[in-house]
Amino acid sequence: MYEKLEEQIGLKFPDQEKLKAAFIHRSYLNENKKAKLESNERLEFLGDAVLELIATDYLYKNYPNPEGELTNWRSALVKGDMISQVARELHLGDYLYLSRGEEKSGGRDKDYLLANTFEALIGVIYLELGYEAADVFVCKFLIVHLEDILKKGSHIDAKSKLQEKAQEKLSLTPNYDLKGEEGPDHDKIFTMAAFIGERMVGRGKGGSKQDAEQKAAEICWKAIGVDEV
Repeated sequence: MYEKLEEQIGLKFPDQEKLKAAFIHRSYLNENKKAKLESNERLEFLGDAVLELIATDYLYKNYPNPEGELTNWRSALVKGDMISQVARELHLGDYLYLSRGEEKSGGRDKDYLLANTFEALIGVIYLELGYEAADVFVCKFLIVHLEDILKKGSHIDAKSKLQEKAQEKLSLTPNYDLKGEEGPDHDKIFTMAAFIGERMVGRGKGGSKQDAEQKAAEICWKAIGVDEV
């Protein structure tokens, strides 16, 4: 069932059952307790580390910029929004094993689930095909976006840009407040609100408080008169 994906990414797996492991969400196991399967969380953990190493290695070898700039570029490359975009391009959501509830709630198109799946896929590639194959995959499908990231300035995080603009325009520093959280401990979604002074100007949701703050900052940034984040 993974032939189309293998063709798309240009990699062939000796054992497709190993590839399947990248797509098993924890919620699926809750409804299939007898299945001798493991969720993709450990693969995600591994893939996250491999992804960061590949991005770091590429930037170090190809750009003479100072450490601070390279750190910002790497963060822009590996952030959830970026890798979920690539996961959509590869249609990784189509392969996910989800619970009925997660399916009904649109799990196949949730940013954080897609980002986690992308990292789990990198983990499988690394384990089954080696570091070089993982490096080629990441460069081909993710690092190819670096030029566009730099052109758009999206390597400067939204919170930093919002703070600079709010101080420049309004002489105020934005602050953030937790407005809610939902979901089980292993899969929480947080809602954070961004304030300028006493006025709430944006809300954002994310798989961590930091991600939710970034989303809120992007909305708030636009609201104070800037066209693009």
